[in-house]
Amino acid sequence: MTRRSREDVVKAVEDIGVVAVIRLQDPTALREVVQALADGGVRAIEVTMTVPRAIELIAELAPALPEGFLLGAGTLLDADTTRRAVGAGAQFIVSPVLRPAIIAAAHEEGVPAMPGCFTATEILSAWDAGADVVKVFPATSVGPAYLKDIRGPLPQVKLMPTGGVSIDNVGEWLKAGAVAVGVGSALLDAKAIAAKNYGAIAENAKRMVANVRAARGAR
Repeated sequence: MTRRSREDVVKAVEDIGVVAVIRLQDPTALREVVQALADGGVRAIEVTMTVPRAIELIAELAPALPEGFLLGAGTLLDADTTRRAVGAGAQFIVSPVLRPAIIAAAHEEGVPAMPGCFTATEILSAWDAGADVVKVFPATSVGPAYLKDIRGPLPQVKLMPTGGVSIDNVGEWLKAGAVAVGVGSALLDAKAIAAKNYGAIAENAKRMVANVRAARGAR
């Protein structure tokens, strides 16, 4: 897997528009889930540190992914784990919280940092600290109108809502100003994965990508 610049990775995330957030408790299904997402057109994933053996799984996945696929690490809470994740092959770092040390560690390793923020003050603080994209989390609590309100005074900030994004409402988030969205359960149906029905995952991904394209075409 070719190492890209921070700018190239951010642009690729924006172009794809969707980052699939992987929180599987059964890591044996990860390869099949990733393939299903890729088949459906979602080519950016975030393996969270809550997945058992997450660092090892990133190391196993990284060399096997097709060219152009983006592999990130999520739920990072400290700088040391950030460095380990990048060393394993993560191309971008996502955190549920704002910790400047994580942003600094990611940048030292040459990858983008996407810290989680909720309030306008946190969002601007993250941007001023060098965040490449700000993850608005938990977006479940606010909805697309909140994103539009934030974008009014802070148009320069790249926002990626996570939580509350579904196949049906993804277009609303993008029209409100999101550069991309983070999506977990709306793509990764737990029952389908348990039943090894990976075709359902691919179909979810196809629908999500189609709605992203439709929303962007309507701008």
